[in-house]
Amino acid sequence: MRELILAAEKTKLPIMKIVDQYMSFYTPLVLVIGALVWAFTHDLNRVIAVFVVSCPCAFILATPTAMVAALSAAARLGILIKNVADIETAAKINAFVFDKTGTLTTGQLAVSRLMPLGETKPAELLRCAASAEKYSNHPTARALAQIAGEAGVPLAEPQNFAETAGRGVKAEVGGAKILVGRAQWLKDNGVTEDFVKSVDLNEAEGWSLIFVARDGRCIGWVGLQDQTRAEARESLAELKEAGVRRIAMISGDRQAVATRVAAEIGCEEAKGECLPQNKVEFVRGIKAKGYRVAVVGDGVNDAPALAAGDIGIAMGAAGSEVAIHSATIALMNNDLHRLPFLVKLSRSTRAVINQNFMFGVVFIIVGLTAAAFGYLTPIVAAILHNVGSLIVIFNSARLVRKGEELEHFHPETEEPKSSSSPKSSGQLTPKMA
Repeated sequence: MRELILAAEKTKLPIMKIVDQYMSFYTPLVLVIGALVWAFTHDLNRVIAVFVVSCPCAFILATPTAMVAALSAAARLGILIKNVADIETAAKINAFVFDKTGTLTTGQLAVSRLMPLGETKPAELLRCAASAEKYSNHPTARALAQIAGEAGVPLAEPQNFAETAGRGVKAEVGGAKILVGRAQWLKDNGVTEDFVKSVDLNEAEGWSLIFVARDGRCIGWVGLQDQTRAEARESLAELKEAGVRRIAMISGDRQAVATRVAAEIGCEEAKGECLPQNKVEFVRGIKAKGYRVAVVGDGVNDAPALAAGDIGIAMGAAGSEVAIHSATIALMNNDLHRLPFLVKLSRSTRAVINQNFMFGVVFIIVGLTAAAFGYLTPIVAAILHNVGSLIVIFNSARLVRKGEELEHFHPETEEPKSSSSPKSSGQLTPKMA
């Protein structure tokens, strides 16, 4: 990472290349001005003052100081910018394209619905299901264990545990034979009642359903979903406030799933059932309409789409070499708040660079004029020259403190929103016994 940051600091913004191009004419111009001052005044002190005050340190420091300050602010928040030119590109971004799974969603199943049947209580349904799944490594088992822990539901030790991959588990919990799995799994194991008619969710919309039976009778079912990130809606709203005109989500999941997730997070455009090549075509189509596009993904499965955007941003790239190399910008964590911050930082950096250049132009023009008319001695010119350089440095240093309000934000520790909390016919609370 250190090598990547140092390499970024050595790269140049396009504006720096323009300055380098015209600087070759600057020294001859100053020499001509000095010669004219000597020709009209024959005052060596004026000529020396002209040469001292015209040293273009303010120009030379204008961009590098702002760039290093911006890189420092970004790195402090876990934003790895591999090429400093992307700072300028990010300021022009007006469209974002997000991958869904692992980017706008957590990529992990979470319990969103508990539906006990008959006289079964929600806590009882959860205890039976989570206890039976206690020794399973399936994502469903982890989701059940997590919600049971959050709700304070004590788990029993399962006996005679057996798991059939992709179908369900069997276990004895408190002397009762528990089955947890798909509807067909329960039917294959002797549950004959028509329990499926109680389901009011559509699996085509991204729901994963498991059914729970005790001693041959279905006692309820559990709905699980890949949850959206807690900060997703707020972060997308911040991007819109920052002037991003188009925000889209692309996913390999069914269109119904993509539409549901987009509605939850406030994304107006969603496209499902996309293969990797479809994602690339979608990004190119947006660029063809004149948008400057940033593509955000997990950096592993979305490498072609990341490369197709004007900038590619890999989420959660910590420890992933593939993610770091597949994107031009890598986020070391999964905090979506970093994205609007990146846009704002890039625009602030561009503004500071322009301020530095404007100050440098005014400083040299006023200084040359004052020196030519004898208002500046060489000593005073040298002092002003250093003062001008310090002003540029301190102006750029303001960027270092950008984003301090985000340093202690950890989305994974936030309380889940009500939209993702479990629902049931009875209220499920942490105090439930």
